[in-house]
Amino acid sequence: MATLGMTAADREALETFKQDVVDPSMTALILVDFWAEWCGPCKQLTPVLEKVAADYAAKGVKLVKINVDEKKAIAAQFRVQSIPTVYAIFQGQIVADLTPARTESQLTRALDQILAQIPVQGEAQELEAEIEPLVAMGEEVLASGDAERAISIFQQIYDMAPEDPAVIAGLARALTAAGRVDDARALLESTPEKLKSDAAIARARAAIELAGAAPAENTAEYQQRIATNPDDYEARYELAGALMASGDRDAAADQLFEIISRDREWNEGAARKRLLQFLEVVGLEDPWASVQRRRLSAILFT
Repeated sequence: MATLGMTAADREALETFKQDVVDPSMTALILVDFWAEWCGPCKQLTPVLEKVAADYAAKGVKLVKINVDEKKAIAAQFRVQSIPTVYAIFQGQIVADLTPARTESQLTRALDQILAQIPVQGEAQELEAEIEPLVAMGEEVLASGDAERAISIFQQIYDMAPEDPAVIAGLARALTAAGRVDDARALLESTPEKLKSDAAIARARAAIELAGAAPAENTAEYQQRIATNPDDYEARYELAGALMASGDRDAAADQLFEIISRDREWNEGAARKRLLQFLEVVGLEDPWASVQRRRLSAILFT
């Protein structure tokens, strides 16, 4: 910032700004709110900004308020024309103009987008980096079929990060795999409302629904019914659920694809819906899910 021709008070204000905003912005996201005592909209925005900043403090977000009447040099440097004006600053640079965002939802949406693109180093980011390999370990153990050990791993991570959706979902799916469906369901019901729409939570919810709808059981009855009547779609549908619950996902998918190829509209598209549920449980990023999506497209669009 230029200091030529400034008073001693102005230079002191700039030095304070450097200490309060520029230096911390090297690792944190600083929200700079330009305001004044006489500004009604500023007073309306202040509690919203303070709440959002407090909610995002662990993610490396800090709020700094600049009174334009007291810090005219700072306001001039930023060419502030009207107030309130709110800038997001990272590593000494303005990365976003948040002035149009006046509600909590608008601000949180904007901050989520910004934080996804810059390497802010807050407590939340440090914790995420710490638990990421542990979550991967839990997922690997769960995929190997050792549900009890997966529960132990995810429970320890959950104690560290009880509001991480990947951790909550991992623990819920491990509990489900171990037959503790009620415990898994209770865990998801206790999840904060803001996390319930997360894709990982949706995946765990699908696993619980699948476990409740299709317990692993003796499949001989279904197989006999299909052998007698290949168009017994109800038997194929139930067989698919039992096969999936027992871990034979290829055979489970085959049964559903057989229904779809014979009568894709059977039971209001139930076979397609259950297949999509299977894919969600496995994880849409899983290579197996990609293969099944291509198979489904080939049937539906030919």
